[in-house]
Amino acid sequence: MKTLCVLQHTEAEFLGFLEDHFESRSIRFRYARPFASGGVPAETDEFGGLVLLGAGPRGVVSGNILPSLQPELWLTREFLERGLPVFGFGTGACILAMAAGGSAAEAPFRFEVATARRLAPQALAGHLPPQYPYVVYMRDTPVLPPAVQVLATGESGEPALFQVADNCFGFLGHPGMKSAMIEDLIMEFGDAPDGAAQALQELRRVQDELVRALSEIVVGVIALSGLMRPAP
Repeated sequence: MKTLCVLQHTEAEFLGFLEDHFESRSIRFRYARPFASGGVPAETDEFGGLVLLGAGPRGVVSGNILPSLQPELWLTREFLERGLPVFGFGTGACILAMAAGGSAAEAPFRFEVATARRLAPQALAGHLPPQYPYVVYMRDTPVLPPAVQVLATGESGEPALFQVADNCFGFLGHPGMKSAMIEDLIMEFGDAPDGAAQALQELRRVQDELVRALSEIVVGVIALSGLMRPAP
């Protein structure tokens, strides 16, 4: 079995609905909490992949900058250099883009529930739904390097899902987001973007659709990332 290192940036945000998918496939995961204790893991040998979660209102180029950003960039580059899968959600997608040779741009702290549309039927080995809901709760936005492949775009044309190399993926929104996680994020920081109440209501409305889409997305991501292949 392979173990994923999951970098958690807040008390409230975790893998969400993804936990059940990983556990049912005997994919282990271990949370690392740089904001609490222990810092960012220094070694990658014990892990078969990396997950970079969101950071609530913290940014990577604006606002209250994520304190562990630099060591996380070093860690992400090490996973990329070793050819191991990396998954970035929200702020984590910014970190993945930066580590892969891109950057990030300033964007306001926002909470949006939108619809993503895939760009090609073969995306995620054919398992990416033609359209699916995604939930953005973050500050700033990834700027992709030229070699990155965009698999789906949002309603205003922004990359909603991108692929780095063969086995790394950046999601502008957390694909396993639960409405309770957003509620806890608002309580944790005592801050919420404009229109948060309406966006939370919309998230509750599309929650079942998000869960159904995740079931297909996980199949494609796991197939391409090799997480269920035996370790060499």
